[in-house]
Amino acid sequence: MAEKFFWADALADRIIKEKGDKKEYVCASGITPSGQVHIGNFREVITTDMVVRALRDKGKKVKFIYSWDDFDRFRKVPKGVDKGYEKYLGMPISDIPSPFNKGMSYAEFNEKEFENSLKNVHIEPEFIYQSEMNKKSSYADLIKLALGKKETIVSILNKYRKEPLPKDWLPIMIYCKKCKKDTTKITSHDGYNISYKCECDSEQTVDIRKEGIISIRWRVDWPLRWFYEKVDFEPGGIDHSVHGGSFTTAKEISKQVFGFEPPIYQFYEWISIKGGDAFSSSSGNATTLKEVGEIYTPEVLRFLFVGTKPRSAFEISFDNDVIKRYEDFDMLEKKYFNGDANPKEKRMYELSIIKIPKKKPEREGFRHLVSLVQIGKTDNLNQESKDRAEKAKSWIEKYAGDDIKFEVREKIEAGLTKKEKQVLLKLKEILEKKTYKNDQELFSSFYEILEKEKILNTEFFDIAYRAIIGKKKGPRLASLIINIGQKKVIKLLETIK
Repeated sequence: MAEKFFWADALADRIIKEKGDKKEYVCASGITPSGQVHIGNFREVITTDMVVRALRDKGKKVKFIYSWDDFDRFRKVPKGVDKGYEKYLGMPISDIPSPFNKGMSYAEFNEKEFENSLKNVHIEPEFIYQSEMNKKSSYADLIKLALGKKETIVSILNKYRKEPLPKDWLPIMIYCKKCKKDTTKITSHDGYNISYKCECDSEQTVDIRKEGIISIRWRVDWPLRWFYEKVDFEPGGIDHSVHGGSFTTAKEISKQVFGFEPPIYQFYEWISIKGGDAFSSSSGNATTLKEVGEIYTPEVLRFLFVGTKPRSAFEISFDNDVIKRYEDFDMLEKKYFNGDANPKEKRMYELSIIKIPKKKPEREGFRHLVSLVQIGKTDNLNQESKDRAEKAKSWIEKYAGDDIKFEVREKIEAGLTKKEKQVLLKLKEILEKKTYKNDQELFSSFYEILEKEKILNTEFFDIAYRAIIGKKKGPRLASLIINIGQKKVIKLLETIK
């Protein structure tokens, strides 16, 4: 069955086996919204989503949570943001205004854009905002527990460090009540009471059950939330997955400090944009899910990720490979409904599509739509094809190569040789002879021209393309002529002088 062939099903089986038969499984994902959430971050979400789908397909109840780590400090002013934002360094990103929308916080602006993009690819987890969780002191008891087991935590972390942690290191830090920054030093802690002094000269003692100004350090925060949310599965990037990395220490802290068996884990490799630099929100190189969704329909976008195991890196294309990606998906869909798909291919299709249709959807091929969009003939398409046509239009405008773009000429300019005119008049004659049912039938008729005029097919195509679209290459000629309309092409050829 598919379980033997598809990684998400194998992970679901492992979760059920190792975590036992539970009433509800918890699958988690999350990120710090310190800048635009890029398409590389999306890999974590869709990896979780596929495991969630696999568990549900086995009849299991699943809670899919996504944590926004928006109580993290503002560490660096990203490229494109006014340097005046340096005044906010050290404050929670949930407490500073967005430079792009003053009605939202810095974190909220980045969160909402990504959340809306997730809806478009049919992923709707339960969002948890850590700024809210921390501000209402949800973790007060666990913070107290971590402080009481500080020595255990330090021992675990030091095993993987070149230099040991300072003797006064604590698993938490505190935002000053006065200046809102983390420029504080904890001077003492006793149970729920914590005293601190800030660089702004403020000195206070707070009860962490009542004052939500405590931030837990990452390597402790991760296992703490596993315990709090009872997480059964969570993926992580390769940076967290190296020996001695945050997952290594989180596992040990989870067991030794919180007494919780760590979730099943799956590391994922980085993805990139073909021909582009590595993703970095702070450097401004952050292609977003929304931008990718302007080119790929939801099912094809999901297909890009579904078809590659998490451990394998891959590239997302914006160049002419976009056509191939659509054709690959269409071939998979055709095999699925023809009953020719193997178990792995069948599962890939099922996880690319949210609701499996009863019969194969009628979709125009992307390559064909690229021509129809440029000719202006998209009014009579069904909704499935219109959705694709919108993506084709966006792709043509933003990314398509010059060999793809064209414009049908109004008249044929002077400068043709006698031989070239003869070839085009022969084409006109063929088009006037009958109405061709399809592009293959028209293509076959081209051989009559080649034989009559004794020219190579490459010469013929060169002459025809230059006459019709003013370029030496273009879409498949027979398809182009049928899409434009035989009558319109005949009228164009009548302008030969």
